[in-house]
This record gives sequence, C-alpha cells and structure tokens, in this order.
Amino acid sequence: MKFHHIGIATKDIDKTLDWVCGQFDIVTVSDKIYDKNQDAYLQMVETSDINIELVSGNIVKKFVERNITYYHICYEVDDLDKSIFEFQQSMVISKPTNAVLFDNRRVAFIMTPIGIVELLERKSVI
Repeated sequence: MKFHHIGIATKDIDKTLDWVCGQFDIVTVSDKIYDKNQDAYLQMVETSDINIELVSGNIVKKFVERNITYYHICYEVDDLDKSIFEFQQSMVISKPTNAVLFDNRRVAFIMTPIGIVELLERKSVI
C-alpha cells in the first residue's frame, strides 16, 4: 500500500484550484472531468510535495455544507479486493468501480477509524 493523494471537497473547483496554485509548487494539473460513477467533478493537482484531488458535486455536498474540506486519503494497492478484505474495523461505503480520473482503474471507498480511505488499484503490468 502506497500513499497516492488526498481528496479535498470543494463547492467550486476553479476557485480552489486558483488557491492551490498560489500556495504550492505545481507540477501538473489534469483537466477537470465529470465521473458519473461517483457523481462528481474531479481534478488532480500534482505538486512537488503532494498530490491533491479536488472533488465537487453531490458526493461531497454535505461535507461542503459543514465546511469540511478534508474528504479522503488515497492509497494505491496491488489487489483491490484483497485490500478491502484486509482492512480491519472498516466498512465499504462505495463498492469497487472504475475511476474515470485514473484511466478507469478500479477504486473503492471504505470508512475506517481514521476516516474515509480510497483504495486505488495499481495499473496492471503486461
């Protein structure tokens, strides 16, 4: 399991992106996309220190209404199903699905004692 990114809930991705770009050393910024599987607009920002996924839409609406911006932490895993099974004291809140932002790699969200964790399956090597 390897750290991949933090997910930030926002009402307005464009405004949040402007702020992030003013605060961090930006390496790359993805296009903003809509992922129907998550019912969310998403944009990945790679900085020299950390990767930040900006998330807006219905999926984070309740977080944003309560001024909670920290949404999740994401880890890359070799085997998504095995990793879900191995997480103790955790509940799957979003079953495995393809993530448009990550080239349709499978992801799942689980609620853990430390908050929401996204598990992102590594690209398979052919």
